Amino acid sequence: MSKIAVEKVREFRAEVKFLRTSPQKAKLVLDTIKGLRVEQALNTAHFSTKRLGLIVEKVLRSAIQNATYVSQEQGLDIDVDNLYVRTAVANEGPRMKRIRPAPMGRAFRYQRRLSHIVITVAEKKSPSAAVVAEPKAPVAKKKAAKPAAKKAPAKKAAKKTAKKTAKKAAG
Repeated sequence: MSKIAVEKVREFRAEVKFLRTSPQKAKLVLDTIKGLRVEQALNTAHFSTKRLGLIVEKVLRSAIQNATYVSQEQGLDIDVDNLYVRTAVANEGPRMKRIRPAPMGRAFRYQRRLSHIVITVAEKKSPSAAVVAEPKAPVAKKKAAKPAAKKAPAKKAAKKTAKKTAKKAAG
């Protein structure tokens, strides 16, 4: 069989914690940048109409800086142009319990949601560089397939139906 040597893909992450917004709102922006190249993701986040677009852009820039810093420290060969957004997640943080005054001296409780945003970038490798395979052993030849069935009857049937429809349209 063939041996496959798969190179481990390095991931670089950045996160912001205790952000004063709900995870649901953050996911709207994060879903637009998942899987995009870093440059395109930065543009998408920057020009987003959502308030969180600028915060997501900051976190993404931080992840890129983390990638360049770690690659310099560890002597890795990372090309920033080949980075893409591998994961973009908004997790739920702790909830702040608050009280709103209600009529007749009562109080209603409500919750202010917080979120943690985690963005992971990785380098996109070319398929030929990532997988190295040995040459395959020759496979025994299979018996020759039977010749294809004649297509003439199918063509004749198609012509007959075409003639019938033409007669119905004319008549």
